[in-house]
Amino acid sequence: MGGRQVTSWDGMRITVAGLGVSGVSVARALAGLGARVTVVDGGDSEALRERAAALDGITVRLGDADTLPEGTGLVVTSPGWKPTSPLFTAAAEAGVDVVGDVEIAWRLRGPDAAPWLAVTGTNGKTTTTQMLASILRAAGLRTAAVGNIGTPIVDVVLSEEPYDVLAVELSSYQLHWAPSLRAHSAAVLNLAPDHLDWHGSMEAYAADKGRIYEGNQVACVYNAADKATEDLVREADVEEGCRAIGFTLGTPGPSQLGVVDGILVDRAFVENRQKNAQELAEVGDVDPPAPHNIANALAAAALARAFGVPATAVRDGLRAFRPDAHRIAHVADVDGVSYVDDSKATNTHAAQASLAAYEPIVWIAGGLAKGATFDELVAGAAQRLRGVVLIGADRALIRDALARHAPEVPVVDLDRTDTGAMLQAVREARRLARPGDTVLLAPACASMDMFADYNKRGDAFAEAVRELGA
Repeated sequence: MGGRQVTSWDGMRITVAGLGVSGVSVARALAGLGARVTVVDGGDSEALRERAAALDGITVRLGDADTLPEGTGLVVTSPGWKPTSPLFTAAAEAGVDVVGDVEIAWRLRGPDAAPWLAVTGTNGKTTTTQMLASILRAAGLRTAAVGNIGTPIVDVVLSEEPYDVLAVELSSYQLHWAPSLRAHSAAVLNLAPDHLDWHGSMEAYAADKGRIYEGNQVACVYNAADKATEDLVREADVEEGCRAIGFTLGTPGPSQLGVVDGILVDRAFVENRQKNAQELAEVGDVDPPAPHNIANALAAAALARAFGVPATAVRDGLRAFRPDAHRIAHVADVDGVSYVDDSKATNTHAAQASLAAYEPIVWIAGGLAKGATFDELVAGAAQRLRGVVLIGADRALIRDALARHAPEVPVVDLDRTDTGAMLQAVREARRLARPGDTVLLAPACASMDMFADYNKRGDAFAEAVRELGA
C-alpha cells in the first residue's frame, strides 16, 4: 500500500480546476511540495477573489476556466467538473493527464500510510462512512471520515499525526478521476440512476462506481438485494484472496452479514462460517432503525470486520453514532401527526427508501429532477400515500406519475418556487394529514431551484413545522 507514485513535485507545473474547498486544499499542498500551481475558476465573485488572495504564491485565474495554462504537466480537477469541460479537452489534446483530489491524496501517501476503507453508492454513502468511523473509533483506532465529507482528504493524508485507518466516502465523480486508487476493502451500497447528465449513461455511472473495487485486498462488500453491486464485484480485478461479502436485511448466508430476530449478525468474518454466526448489535442500536439505515449499518460493520474490528466495537460504534441533519430526522409531533425531514433524499432511490419507512404518509416532494423519472417510485409508494404536496420546478413530472399510478391520492400542486413555498406546503400537508400519519419531506429532487442546498430546504421545513406547533 505504501510508496509515493510521484517522488518529486518540485517545479512541476500543475493546473487546479476549481477554487472550492478541495481545490484550495490541493493547491496549497502541491505548492508546499514545490509545484508551480495555477488555479482556474470560471467564476469571478467577491468571495472567490478573497479566497484567491489568501493563496499566497499561487497563481489564480478567475473568469476563464476553458484555456489550459501554458506548460501544464498535470490537471487536478474538483469533483463536479464534467469530463467534457473545454479545459479537459484541451488537456487531452496536449497529452496531459486529468486527475482528482482523491488521486492526488493517494499519490501523496507515505510508505506507512493508513489503509483506506472506501464507501460509495447512489445513497447512504455519508451515513455509512460516518457509522464506519464511529465503529473504528470504538475499537480504539485513530481514524477520520474523509473524501466526499469532512476534512479535505489531501490534508488528512499529509497530517503529521498518523492515522491507523481512514473511512473514505467516494462519489462517482471522485472515482472517475482516481485511476490509481487501491483500497484495503470497499463497499458499493446500491446503484440507481443519478448524475446521468454528468456521466452520460447508466453504464458509465456504474462503471465509475465499480472502480472502487479495483485492487481491493481483503473484502468487496456488496448489497445482496441489489444485483448490480454484486455484478461490479465479479467484474473487478482484485488481489488474490480478496473476498466478496454480501449484506442483507434477511437471514445471512455464509460470507454475508444480515439480520436474525432483530439482531445484526456476521457470517463472514467468523470461524466455520458455514455453521457459525457472530452477534454484532441489535436493530435498536441503529439510529434511526429504518430499513435502509440498517443496511447502511451492515455495510459499515462489514468493512470494519474486514479490518479486524471486534464485534463489541461494532455495537458500541453504532450506539454512539448520530446521523447528520436532514436524514430521516424527526422534527416534531403536532396534533398526533409526525413530521420527518429527509431533505437529503435528492433522488428517487433515496426517496424510495424513505417512503418505505413510514405509513400512511403525506408526502412533500419536488424540485430539480436531474433527468429522473418517477413512475417506479410512485407506483411502489402509492398504497402508503394519504396525500401529496408538490413544490419546485419539475413537480409536473411527479404529478403526471401520480396521475398514472395513484390517481385516487389527493395532490396539492403549489405553483411557486420561492423559499416561502415550504411554509405553504407544510400547512397543506397538515390539512391532508390525520392523527397517526407522517408528513414526510423526501423530495426525490435536488434543491437548487428554490434553496441554496438540501440543508437550507430541510431547515425551511423544520421552521415551518415549528410554526405549526407555536
